[in-house]
Amino acid sequence: MNLKKIRLHMISMPLKKPFVTHLQRVESREGIIIEVEDKDGLIGLGEVVAFSTPWYTEETVTTSYHMLKDVLIPLLERHGVNHPTELSELFDSVRRNAMAKASLEMAVWDLYARQQDKPLWDVLGGTREKVLAGAVVGAGATDGMIKQTRDLIEAGYERIKIKISKGADIDVVRTLREEFPHLSLLADANSAYDLGDAGHLKSLDEFCLEMIEQPLGVDDLVDHSILQTKLETPICLDESIVTPSDMKSAIHLNSCGVVNLKLGRVGGYNSALAIYRLCMENGIRLWCGGMIEFGVSRAHNISLSTLEGFSIPGDISSSSKYWDEDIIDTPIVVENGMVKRFDNPGIGVELNGKRLKEVCTFREEFVL
Repeated sequence: MNLKKIRLHMISMPLKKPFVTHLQRVESREGIIIEVEDKDGLIGLGEVVAFSTPWYTEETVTTSYHMLKDVLIPLLERHGVNHPTELSELFDSVRRNAMAKASLEMAVWDLYARQQDKPLWDVLGGTREKVLAGAVVGAGATDGMIKQTRDLIEAGYERIKIKISKGADIDVVRTLREEFPHLSLLADANSAYDLGDAGHLKSLDEFCLEMIEQPLGVDDLVDHSILQTKLETPICLDESIVTPSDMKSAIHLNSCGVVNLKLGRVGGYNSALAIYRLCMENGIRLWCGGMIEFGVSRAHNISLSTLEGFSIPGDISSSSKYWDEDIIDTPIVVENGMVKRFDNPGIGVELNGKRLKEVCTFREEFVL
Protein backbone atom coordinates (compact mmCIF):
# COMPACT_ATOMS: atom_id res chain seq x y z
CA MET A 1 0.00 0.00 0.00
CA ASN A 2 3.08 2.25 -0.13
CA LEU A 3 2.59 3.81 3.30
CA LYS A 4 4.68 6.89 3.95
CA LYS A 5 3.62 8.68 7.15
CA ILE A 6 1.38 8.27 10.17
CA ARG A 7 0.19 11.26 12.20
CA LEU A 8 -1.43 11.11 15.62
CA HIS A 9 -3.55 14.05 16.81
CA MET A 10 -4.50 14.00 20.49
CA ILE A 11 -7.70 16.03 20.83
CA SER A 12 -10.10 17.10 23.56
CA MET A 13 -13.59 18.58 23.20
CA PRO A 14 -16.29 19.40 25.77
CA LEU A 15 -19.64 17.68 25.32
CA LYS A 16 -22.67 19.93 24.90
CA LYS A 17 -24.22 18.05 27.84
CA PRO A 18 -22.60 15.61 30.30
CA PHE A 19 -23.11 11.93 29.50
CA VAL A 20 -23.92 9.93 32.64
CA THR A 21 -23.95 6.23 33.49
CA HIS A 22 -23.72 4.53 36.88
CA LEU A 23 -20.02 4.03 36.11
CA GLN A 24 -18.91 7.46 34.90
CA ARG A 25 -19.91 11.04 34.17
CA VAL A 26 -18.30 12.25 30.93
CA GLU A 27 -18.15 16.01 30.46
CA SER A 28 -15.21 16.26 28.06
CA ARG A 29 -14.09 13.72 25.48
CA GLU A 30 -10.49 12.97 24.64
CA GLY A 31 -9.43 10.92 21.65
CA ILE A 32 -6.74 10.34 19.04
CA ILE A 33 -7.28 11.00 15.36
CA ILE A 34 -5.00 9.01 13.06
CA GLU A 35 -3.90 9.92 9.56
CA VAL A 36 -2.15 7.26 7.47
CA GLU A 37 -0.64 8.77 4.31
CA ASP A 38 0.69 6.95 1.25
CA LYS A 39 3.44 8.03 -1.15
CA ASP A 40 0.87 9.66 -3.45
CA GLY A 41 -0.48 11.89 -0.68
CA LEU A 42 -3.75 10.02 -0.12
CA ILE A 43 -4.78 9.93 3.54
CA GLY A 44 -6.86 7.40 5.47
CA LEU A 45 -8.48 8.34 8.77
CA GLY A 46 -8.96 6.42 12.00
CA GLU A 47 -9.93 7.23 15.59
CA VAL A 48 -9.09 5.89 19.03
CA VAL A 49 -12.43 5.52 20.81
CA ALA A 50 -11.07 4.64 24.27
CA PHE A 51 -12.06 6.94 27.13
CA SER A 52 -9.72 8.90 29.39
CA THR A 53 -10.22 6.47 32.26
CA PRO A 54 -10.78 2.67 32.12
CA TRP A 55 -14.48 2.62 33.04
CA TYR A 56 -15.74 0.96 29.84
CA THR A 57 -12.76 -1.27 29.08
CA GLU A 58 -9.22 -1.44 30.43
CA GLU A 59 -7.92 0.73 27.58
CA THR A 60 -7.55 4.50 27.83
CA VAL A 61 -6.46 7.27 25.48
CA THR A 62 -3.04 7.23 27.12
CA THR A 63 -2.52 3.47 26.88
CA SER A 64 -3.70 3.55 23.26
CA TYR A 65 -1.16 6.25 22.44
CA HIS A 66 1.59 4.12 24.00
CA MET A 67 0.50 1.04 22.02
CA LEU A 68 0.36 2.96 18.76
CA LYS A 69 3.69 4.74 19.19
CA ASP A 70 5.76 1.98 20.75
CA VAL A 71 4.24 -1.23 19.39
CA LEU A 72 1.75 -1.09 16.52
CA ILE A 73 3.26 1.61 14.30
CA PRO A 74 6.74 0.02 14.60
CA LEU A 75 5.20 -3.34 13.61
CA LEU A 76 3.62 -1.74 10.56
CA GLU A 77 6.89 0.02 9.71
CA ARG A 78 8.92 -3.20 9.89
CA HIS A 79 6.54 -5.45 7.97
CA GLY A 80 4.44 -3.20 5.75
CA VAL A 81 1.03 -4.20 4.43
CA ASN A 82 -0.37 -4.97 0.98
CA HIS A 83 -4.01 -5.23 2.03
CA PRO A 84 -5.89 -4.26 5.25
CA THR A 85 -6.82 -7.89 5.94
CA GLU A 86 -3.13 -8.58 6.66
CA LEU A 87 -3.28 -6.45 9.81
CA SER A 88 -5.06 -9.18 11.78
CA GLU A 89 -2.11 -11.54 11.46
CA LEU A 90 0.39 -8.72 11.93
CA PHE A 91 -1.22 -7.64 15.22
CA ASP A 92 -1.74 -11.19 16.52
CA SER A 93 1.57 -10.93 18.39
CA VAL A 94 0.00 -8.20 20.56
CA ARG A 95 -2.49 -9.31 23.21
CA ARG A 96 -5.77 -7.38 23.56
CA ASN A 97 -5.49 -3.55 23.15
CA ALA A 98 -8.38 -3.77 20.68
CA MET A 99 -9.10 -0.05 20.52
CA ALA A 100 -5.53 0.87 19.66
CA LYS A 101 -5.46 -1.82 16.97
CA ALA A 102 -8.84 -0.76 15.61
CA SER A 103 -7.84 2.88 15.21
CA LEU A 104 -4.87 2.05 13.00
CA GLU A 105 -6.77 -0.61 11.09
CA MET A 106 -9.65 1.80 10.43
CA ALA A 107 -7.23 4.31 8.91
CA VAL A 108 -5.62 1.66 6.70
CA TRP A 109 -9.01 0.41 5.46
CA ASP A 110 -10.05 4.00 4.71
CA LEU A 111 -6.82 4.60 2.80
CA TYR A 112 -7.21 1.33 0.88
CA ALA A 113 -10.71 2.33 -0.25
CA ARG A 114 -9.44 5.76 -1.32
CA GLN A 115 -6.66 4.09 -3.30
CA GLN A 116 -9.34 2.07 -5.10
CA ASP A 117 -11.35 5.29 -5.59
CA LYS A 118 -14.34 3.58 -3.99
CA PRO A 119 -16.48 4.27 -0.92
CA LEU A 120 -15.46 2.08 1.98
CA TRP A 121 -19.00 0.72 2.28
CA ASP A 122 -18.69 -0.59 -1.28
CA VAL A 123 -15.35 -2.27 -0.52
CA LEU A 124 -16.93 -3.93 2.53
CA GLY A 125 -19.93 -5.18 0.53
CA GLY A 126 -22.52 -2.81 1.97
CA THR A 127 -25.80 -2.20 0.18
CA ARG A 128 -27.91 0.13 2.32
CA GLU A 129 -28.23 3.68 0.96
CA LYS A 130 -29.36 4.84 4.39
CA VAL A 131 -28.58 3.36 7.80
CA LEU A 132 -30.89 3.19 10.78
CA ALA A 133 -30.00 5.65 13.55
CA GLY A 134 -30.69 5.49 17.27
CA ALA A 135 -29.60 7.58 20.22
CA VAL A 136 -28.67 7.16 23.88
CA VAL A 137 -30.21 8.88 26.90
CA GLY A 138 -27.83 8.93 29.85
CA ALA A 139 -28.86 8.22 33.43
CA GLY A 140 -30.35 11.02 35.48
CA ALA A 141 -33.57 12.44 36.87
CA THR A 142 -36.61 10.85 35.22
CA ASP A 143 -38.03 14.20 34.11
CA GLY A 144 -34.77 14.99 32.38
CA MET A 145 -34.67 11.60 30.68
CA ILE A 146 -38.23 12.13 29.42
CA LYS A 147 -37.30 15.51 28.00
CA GLN A 148 -34.18 14.12 26.32
CA THR A 149 -36.23 11.29 24.83
CA ARG A 150 -38.92 13.64 23.54
CA ASP A 151 -36.32 15.93 21.99
CA LEU A 152 -34.66 12.96 20.27
CA ILE A 153 -37.98 11.68 18.92
CA GLU A 154 -38.74 15.14 17.55
CA ALA A 155 -35.30 15.09 15.90
CA GLY A 156 -36.26 11.91 14.04
CA TYR A 157 -34.78 9.11 16.14
CA GLU A 158 -36.93 5.98 16.20
CA ARG A 159 -34.95 3.91 18.71
CA ILE A 160 -33.83 5.17 22.12
CA LYS A 161 -31.46 3.46 24.51
CA ILE A 162 -31.61 4.39 28.18
CA LYS A 163 -29.03 3.71 30.86
CA ILE A 164 -30.25 1.75 33.90
CA SER A 165 -28.71 0.46 37.13
CA LYS A 166 -29.82 -0.92 40.48
CA GLY A 167 -32.25 1.51 42.09
CA ALA A 168 -32.75 3.37 38.82
CA ASP A 169 -34.42 0.86 36.56
CA ILE A 170 -37.99 -0.44 36.90
CA ASP A 171 -39.64 2.87 37.77
CA VAL A 172 -37.61 4.71 35.12
CA VAL A 173 -38.54 2.22 32.40
CA ARG A 174 -42.19 2.18 33.49
CA THR A 175 -42.42 5.97 33.35
CA LEU A 176 -40.80 6.17 29.92
CA ARG A 177 -42.98 3.38 28.55
CA GLU A 178 -46.13 5.10 29.83
CA GLU A 179 -44.96 8.37 28.27
CA PHE A 180 -43.91 6.75 24.96
CA PRO A 181 -46.01 3.57 24.57
CA HIS A 182 -44.99 2.81 20.99
CA LEU A 183 -41.32 3.79 21.12
CA SER A 184 -38.62 1.25 20.30
CA LEU A 185 -36.90 1.29 23.68
CA LEU A 186 -33.95 -0.67 25.02
CA ALA A 187 -32.14 -0.61 28.36
CA ASP A 188 -28.36 -0.68 28.78
CA ALA A 189 -27.12 -1.86 32.17
CA ASN A 190 -23.34 -1.71 31.65
CA SER A 191 -22.95 -4.78 33.90
CA ALA A 192 -24.82 -3.28 36.85
CA TYR A 193 -26.40 -6.60 37.93
CA ASP A 194 -25.51 -10.19 38.83
CA LEU A 195 -27.37 -13.43 38.35
CA GLY A 196 -29.00 -13.04 41.76
CA ASP A 197 -30.96 -10.14 40.27
CA ALA A 198 -32.69 -12.37 37.72
CA GLY A 199 -36.10 -12.04 39.40
CA HIS A 200 -35.77 -8.27 39.49
CA LEU A 201 -34.71 -8.10 35.82
CA LYS A 202 -37.66 -10.35 34.95
CA SER A 203 -39.88 -7.40 35.93
CA LEU A 204 -38.66 -5.57 32.83
CA ASP A 205 -40.42 -8.09 30.57
CA GLU A 206 -43.75 -6.31 30.95
CA PHE A 207 -42.43 -3.17 29.23
CA CYS A 208 -41.78 -4.79 25.83
CA LEU A 209 -38.19 -3.63 25.57
CA GLU A 210 -36.33 -4.38 22.37
CA MET A 211 -33.54 -5.82 24.53
CA ILE A 212 -31.56 -5.40 27.72
CA GLU A 213 -27.91 -4.76 26.99
CA GLN A 214 -25.04 -6.28 29.01
CA PRO A 215 -26.89 -6.78 32.32
CA LEU A 216 -24.17 -8.98 33.86
CA GLY A 217 -20.36 -9.08 34.05
CA VAL A 218 -18.24 -7.55 31.30
CA ASP A 219 -16.44 -10.85 30.62
CA ASP A 220 -19.36 -13.20 31.27
CA LEU A 221 -21.07 -15.57 28.85
CA VAL A 222 -22.25 -18.39 31.16
CA ASP A 223 -24.44 -16.37 33.54
CA HIS A 224 -25.94 -14.47 30.62
CA SER A 225 -26.89 -17.84 29.15
CA ILE A 226 -28.67 -18.79 32.37
CA LEU A 227 -30.33 -15.39 32.65
CA GLN A 228 -31.64 -15.53 29.09
CA THR A 229 -33.64 -18.68 29.95
CA LYS A 230 -35.41 -16.69 32.66
CA LEU A 231 -36.26 -13.61 30.58
CA GLU A 232 -38.58 -13.00 27.66
CA THR A 233 -36.65 -9.82 26.83
CA PRO A 234 -33.70 -10.61 24.53
CA ILE A 235 -30.25 -10.10 26.00
CA CYS A 236 -27.84 -8.02 23.94
CA LEU A 237 -24.14 -8.54 24.57
CA ASP A 238 -21.69 -5.66 24.33
CA GLU A 239 -18.53 -5.82 26.45
CA SER A 240 -18.57 -9.64 26.56
CA ILE A 241 -17.96 -9.93 22.80
CA VAL A 242 -14.38 -8.87 22.03
CA THR A 243 -13.25 -11.55 19.58
CA PRO A 244 -14.81 -13.96 17.08
CA SER A 245 -13.97 -16.71 19.59
CA ASP A 246 -16.15 -14.94 22.18
CA MET A 247 -18.96 -14.85 19.63
CA LYS A 248 -18.65 -18.57 18.92
CA SER A 249 -18.87 -19.31 22.66
CA ALA A 250 -21.90 -17.04 23.07
CA ILE A 251 -23.65 -18.84 20.22
CA HIS A 252 -22.82 -22.26 21.66
CA LEU A 253 -24.13 -21.22 25.09
CA ASN A 254 -27.18 -19.32 23.78
CA SER A 255 -26.01 -16.33 25.81
CA CYS A 256 -27.80 -13.69 23.74
CA GLY A 257 -30.21 -12.94 20.91
CA VAL A 258 -28.59 -9.66 19.91
CA VAL A 259 -25.06 -8.23 19.65
CA ASN A 260 -23.94 -4.63 19.86
CA LEU A 261 -20.99 -4.55 17.45
CA LYS A 262 -18.42 -1.80 18.02
CA LEU A 263 -15.39 -1.51 15.76
CA GLY A 264 -13.20 -0.20 18.58
CA ARG A 265 -14.18 -2.86 21.10
CA VAL A 266 -13.50 -5.79 18.76
CA GLY A 267 -10.26 -4.51 17.24
CA GLY A 268 -11.38 -3.20 13.87
CA TYR A 269 -13.00 -4.35 10.66
CA ASN A 270 -11.34 -7.75 10.28
CA SER A 271 -12.64 -8.98 13.64
CA ALA A 272 -15.97 -7.13 13.22
CA LEU A 273 -16.65 -8.77 9.86
CA ALA A 274 -15.88 -12.22 11.28
CA ILE A 275 -18.33 -11.59 14.16
CA TYR A 276 -20.88 -10.22 11.68
CA ARG A 277 -20.71 -13.40 9.59
CA LEU A 278 -21.13 -15.60 12.68
CA CYS A 279 -24.22 -13.62 13.68
CA MET A 280 -25.72 -13.91 10.19
CA GLU A 281 -25.10 -17.65 10.06
CA ASN A 282 -26.69 -18.24 13.47
CA GLY A 283 -29.69 -15.92 13.50
CA ILE A 284 -28.24 -13.38 15.94
CA ARG A 285 -29.53 -9.84 15.37
CA LEU A 286 -26.99 -7.05 15.55
CA TRP A 287 -26.54 -3.32 15.46
CA CYS A 288 -23.63 -0.88 15.43
CA GLY A 289 -22.84 0.63 18.82
CA GLY A 290 -21.31 4.01 19.58
CA MET A 291 -18.75 5.43 22.02
CA ILE A 292 -19.56 9.18 22.08
CA GLU A 293 -17.20 9.39 19.12
CA PHE A 294 -15.98 12.19 16.94
CA GLY A 295 -16.96 12.31 13.28
CA VAL A 296 -14.22 10.05 11.95
CA SER A 297 -15.40 7.03 13.92
CA ARG A 298 -19.05 7.84 13.18
CA ALA A 299 -18.29 7.84 9.46
CA HIS A 300 -16.67 4.43 9.87
CA ASN A 301 -19.75 3.21 11.75
CA ILE A 302 -21.94 4.34 8.86
CA SER A 303 -19.80 2.37 6.40
CA LEU A 304 -20.10 -0.77 8.56
CA SER A 305 -23.85 -0.31 9.03
CA THR A 306 -24.53 -0.41 5.29
CA LEU A 307 -24.10 -4.20 5.50
CA GLU A 308 -27.49 -5.82 5.11
CA GLY A 309 -27.49 -7.58 8.48
CA PHE A 310 -27.60 -4.35 10.50
CA SER A 311 -31.38 -4.37 10.86
CA ILE A 312 -31.60 -2.59 14.23
CA PRO A 313 -30.95 1.17 14.55
CA GLY A 314 -27.42 1.78 15.81
CA ASP A 315 -25.84 4.48 17.99
CA ILE A 316 -25.18 6.72 14.99
CA SER A 317 -26.48 10.06 16.16
CA SER A 318 -26.04 13.46 14.52
CA SER A 319 -22.78 15.31 15.12
CA SER A 320 -24.82 18.06 16.76
CA LYS A 321 -26.03 15.76 19.54
CA TYR A 322 -22.66 15.91 21.30
CA TRP A 323 -20.60 18.67 19.67
CA ASP A 324 -20.99 22.37 18.93
CA GLU A 325 -18.68 21.69 15.98
CA ASP A 326 -17.28 18.31 14.91
CA ILE A 327 -13.82 17.71 13.44
CA ILE A 328 -15.03 16.55 10.02
CA ASP A 329 -15.92 18.76 7.06
CA THR A 330 -19.38 17.24 6.55
CA PRO A 331 -21.44 16.87 9.74
CA ILE A 332 -23.41 13.67 10.21
CA VAL A 333 -27.14 14.40 10.21
CA VAL A 334 -30.05 12.15 11.20
CA GLU A 335 -33.22 12.72 9.16
CA ASN A 336 -36.38 10.72 9.84
CA GLY A 337 -34.44 8.14 11.79
CA MET A 338 -31.89 7.57 9.03
CA VAL A 339 -28.38 8.67 8.05
CA LYS A 340 -27.37 8.73 4.40
CA ARG A 341 -24.21 6.88 3.52
CA PHE A 342 -21.31 8.90 2.12
CA ASP A 343 -20.56 8.14 -1.53
CA ASN A 344 -17.13 9.81 -1.77
CA PRO A 345 -14.05 7.53 -1.66
CA GLY A 346 -13.15 5.97 1.68
CA ILE A 347 -15.33 6.92 4.62
CA GLY A 348 -16.50 9.88 2.54
CA VAL A 349 -15.48 12.73 4.84
CA GLU A 350 -12.34 14.79 5.41
CA LEU A 351 -10.94 16.47 8.49
CA ASN A 352 -11.91 20.06 9.23
CA GLY A 353 -8.34 21.35 9.58
CA LYS A 354 -9.31 24.54 11.37
CA ARG A 355 -11.42 22.75 13.97
CA LEU A 356 -8.81 20.01 14.43
CA LYS A 357 -6.16 22.61 15.16
CA GLU A 358 -8.44 24.29 17.75
CA VAL A 359 -9.02 21.11 19.74
CA CYS A 360 -5.62 19.41 19.26
CA THR A 361 -3.53 19.15 22.44
CA PHE A 362 -0.62 17.14 21.02
CA ARG A 363 0.55 15.98 17.61
CA GLU A 364 3.21 13.49 16.52
CA GLU A 365 4.33 12.27 13.10
CA PHE A 366 6.04 9.00 12.16
CA VAL A 367 7.85 8.52 8.85
CA LEU A 368 7.71 4.90 7.68
